[in-house]
Amino acid sequence: MIDTTERFLRDIAVRLDAGSVEEVRLFPPIRQGGLETGAAIVAVHVPLQERRTVYSARYCHTLKGKERGKWEVDVTAEADAPLITLDAVVQGVMKRAGEPFEPEKIGGAAFRSLVSWVPSVADSSRVP
Repeated sequence: MIDTTERFLRDIAVRLDAGSVEEVRLFPPIRQGGLETGAAIVAVHVPLQERRTVYSARYCHTLKGKERGKWEVDVTAEADAPLITLDAVVQGVMKRAGEPFEPEKIGGAAFRSLVSWVPSVADSSRVP
């Protein structure tokens, strides 16, 4: 896994409760015009509910130019849905992108292992 991807996953963990993440679908990064962008779909288990909160996560890393090194991450709650809905969301993203890629599927335990250094205490930057 490349450093940028690890950084992205750690930023997601800071904004969400990493212990509640059930699954992450990580799309391949795209480099274009001095920028690298990436996206993920994250399913977070809501205690005592059958449904999951589905988040979209995006990053933009400036690789060239005056703002070289700039890093932005956005994590947004999109819907409450059953986990199976994640497959439909992923298929929709793939269809709109017109690319035959499959996003990397990362289970909750693997995600927590990758971001294990992130403190488990509440952080003011977490998404409500």
